[in-house]
Amino acid sequence: MKPSRQSYHGTTVLLVVELAQEWRTDRALRHLEAFLLATDGKSTYLISGTGDVIEPDDGILAIGSGGAYALAAARALMRSTKMSARQIARESLQITSEICIFTNSEILVEEL
Repeated sequence: MKPSRQSYHGTTVLLVVELAQEWRTDRALRHLEAFLLATDGKSTYLISGTGDVIEPDDGILAIGSGGAYALAAARALMRSTKMSARQIARESLQITSEICIFTNSEILVEEL
């Protein structure tokens, strides 16, 4: 018997795993090859259409064509500066746009 969402009591990791399972088994969505980032403000998760759920050790994730560049830049900035998360996101995307031809430099950062 599948537990109800109310029984999770806000446990984000269980909800993320349930989402990954539903995505993978849904008739329409199971062929969608994509990634989704999810966070509750404390933990961050990468969810894939193949059912993978990844939680990074350092809380930093990046997706997209320039994702590896943005991830490397963000990790370097986290280790060597006192910049805020917003500043790190903006600067790592700026660096990525200078390296990856598929990433443009029109950056809009929205905070939740």
